[in-house]
Amino acid sequence: MSENANIHHEINYIEISANDIPEAKRFYGSAFGWRFNDYGPDYVGIRKQQSDGECGGICRSEQMSVGGPLVILYSLDLEASFSSVQKAGGTITQEIFSFPGGRRFQFRDPSGNELAVWSDQSPAAVRDT
Repeated sequence: MSENANIHHEINYIEISANDIPEAKRFYGSAFGWRFNDYGPDYVGIRKQQSDGECGGICRSEQMSVGGPLVILYSLDLEASFSSVQKAGGTITQEIFSFPGGRRFQFRDPSGNELAVWSDQSPAAVRDT
């Protein structure tokens, strides 16, 4: 398994909300030496320090999340994970949606923490395996 392999249901990505993306880039770049991939005025990816890829992102938001950064898990089968979250008592806050690079959904756990699950697998690819 390669160093960059996504692991099913492992924490894979964390999103930090910011009301000023340039200021957030300046702060995190200055404080921690973070480097970024720019995807437009509302989103930047946080590059991994010692390998390719990203470990998180900063998304523009007018309201900061009370629960803090958004923890994102990876899934090999997004629809099965969606169903598991619902069956376990999670509250879906965003149905499955597409974004550049994959699809994801968001949910709240019974304590009110919001998390997300994403996949780079298409539904057809999951059925074909």
